[in-house]
Amino acid sequence: MFSFCKMQGTGNDFVIIDCMENEFEYSLPVLAKFLCDRHYGVGADGVILLDKSEVADFNMRIFNNDGSEAEMCGNGIRCLAKYVFEKNKIDKKEFSIETLAGVKNVELELENQKVMSVKVDMGEVELDYLKYMIEIENREYQVYPISMGNPHAVCFVKDVENFAVEKIGPILENYKYFSQKTNVEFVEIIDRKNIKVRVWERGVGETNSCGTGACASSMIAIHNKLIENTATVNLKGGKLQIDYDKIKQTIHLTGSAEIVFEGQIEMM
Repeated sequence: MFSFCKMQGTGNDFVIIDCMENEFEYSLPVLAKFLCDRHYGVGADGVILLDKSEVADFNMRIFNNDGSEAEMCGNGIRCLAKYVFEKNKIDKKEFSIETLAGVKNVELELENQKVMSVKVDMGEVELDYLKYMIEIENREYQVYPISMGNPHAVCFVKDVENFAVEKIGPILENYKYFSQKTNVEFVEIIDRKNIKVRVWERGVGETNSCGTGACASSMIAIHNKLIENTATVNLKGGKLQIDYDKIKQTIHLTGSAEIVFEGQIEMM
């Protein structure tokens, strides 16, 4: 029996496990599959493990609901930042979290000691300045690869609301160009300050939101001079704010995070 906290960031939901308090003998991929199951487990897009770090204030590991480990998660790191502050594990508004994609700095917006939003320095953007033309069922898709510490492929569409994400998403996720598979973002430009995005996440499927995907989509749109350096990303689960520093070539992601419920569960 161990404790957990269910959290969500713009509809992207996670099970938070405090490994600073709990010791696990379980296989982490098996644990993630069990906990993420929406019928027999807690139900989530991923499992986040909180632990100590030798190079930052905390360490974060994240496993997708298929058991695969992800390098980084923009929504997940905001949830973890809120968790550690509101659970009195840290009393600073600004601190660092180690991920497989490097150490990320976070900044909290507080109101009566409650975390209202979290700003994440996502770091320097690895932009390849490439694009692939991929043909699927006699239609060509222009796809831009980009890394946010984890792999993404961005594709612009005219009507994202009615686009066949569930059909095209898994084909692009597993396409031969992407040796480690990829997250896929389908992006519609609304105006110079707004884009609308649907996300097919590697190892998960379509999700309500993806923080690294919001950054990836925005960076490709900025690179193509389609939006300003500060813009709002409209996702199925809500809105995220991105701010690109052209001089430092870094991007910041700001959004909310919420605790849904807490409980205890026994591994079957």
